[in-house]
Amino acid sequence: MTFVLIPQHQRRAGKLIIVAGQNDRFCRRGKITPWRPPAACCTERCFHKECRVLVIINEIATPVTTTTTEYVVNSENPPHDFQADIDNVRAIKAVPMILDVIARTTGMRFAAVARVTSDRWITCMSLDQIAFGLGPGDELDVKTTICDEIRASRTPVVIDHVAESPEFCAHHTPLQYGFQSYISMPIILADGSFFGTLCAIDPEPRKLNNPETIATFSLFAELISTQLAMQDALDDSVTSLIEEKELGAVREQFIAVLGHDLRNPVTSICSGSRLLKRLDLPAEAGRIVDLMESSALRMDGIIGNLQDFTRSRLGEGISLHRDCDAALKPMLSQVVGELESVAGPEIVCDFAFSDPVDCDAAKIGQLFSNLLGNAVQHGSRDVPVRVAARKIDSRFELSVENAGKPISRAQLDRLFEPFTRDGDRHEGLGLGLFIAAQIAQAHGGTLTASSTPERTRLVFSMPLKESVAP
Repeated sequence: MTFVLIPQHQRRAGKLIIVAGQNDRFCRRGKITPWRPPAACCTERCFHKECRVLVIINEIATPVTTTTTEYVVNSENPPHDFQADIDNVRAIKAVPMILDVIARTTGMRFAAVARVTSDRWITCMSLDQIAFGLGPGDELDVKTTICDEIRASRTPVVIDHVAESPEFCAHHTPLQYGFQSYISMPIILADGSFFGTLCAIDPEPRKLNNPETIATFSLFAELISTQLAMQDALDDSVTSLIEEKELGAVREQFIAVLGHDLRNPVTSICSGSRLLKRLDLPAEAGRIVDLMESSALRMDGIIGNLQDFTRSRLGEGISLHRDCDAALKPMLSQVVGELESVAGPEIVCDFAFSDPVDCDAAKIGQLFSNLLGNAVQHGSRDVPVRVAARKIDSRFELSVENAGKPISRAQLDRLFEPFTRDGDRHEGLGLGLFIAAQIAQAHGGTLTASSTPERTRLVFSMPLKESVAP
């Protein structure tokens, strides 16, 4: 995979920046996250608020070739957004208290949290009682600071009295900034990277080089690091949740439109195939018409699933038209007949009940079609699929059983969730069993699954009214 990173100065010249991979995007944190391709002529969009990487101006990038998803690459890294670092530190409510405690316990009258890199020293937050003149966002030349040396060594520096320190009495930093006491503790992030320092200075000598003060600074630096990590994790979680909700909303809108727009043409195909079957067609043509009708019926079932899924997501649930005198057995037999016309394992039925059954026969037929279609599609071709339906006491039970590869425990736990498919099975949208479970629930019943190396069994069970004889 190749990433596109265009320098800031080129963006204004009409260049564009995008990520390789049609469903990925990249930020300077080094993370790759799912993302929908942006629209043309959009303004800056970014997964993380502190990153300014994903920019498109005037047009959308086109692949280098038509067979890959690689894009033109510029290897220059984008500039770091230091304002985000300042905002993150200022968002930590404990930092002002930490700086105040440092001032009170050590007598140091300037204390700060600084973001330090190889070429920048930026104040994130400060307590200034000596009019040193540095507030959030203010900078020093990093090469004039001792923090630059701390960044390289990652060890704290503590000076009680500059004039009496053999190492620092002639050092350029205290000479330039006029301090006599100094302490600076590195802030190391959870990933091991160097963020900056917790530092303090004063024009007067102070007693700093003692275990208590050093331990206090170390503890405070670690606390700031931990808070930054927690805030970063929270930002990622919130952003991921927003992206997931947006993606889910778009997906469900697409499904609703798809189901609506497909209904009419599929209905036309079904009607046309039924009319063709009335004609005196050659045997081969008749088989083709049968295949067309079978495929159209399957498409019609998928569209029904899509529309039911949309209604369930909109809070409407599965609508039922229950009939206490419903003839369910012919509906189940029709479903079997439709699926028997498709090449697959033999279907062995045992419908040991008598009509009527108090239910929505069409919806139970849809449930049964989803269960049986799943078994025919994924079951062993050499072993029959077994179907049984019966009234047991005050319940109606319908089961579908097939041989074949067992379903893992992890997959069983999610089997009736939408868009769930076996990792080795890529057919369909993964909505059939979800809709079946919704239909079962609408009837006050349950849909359960069990799987062993010998068989996979799905069982629908619902209560019957007492007035209905078994």
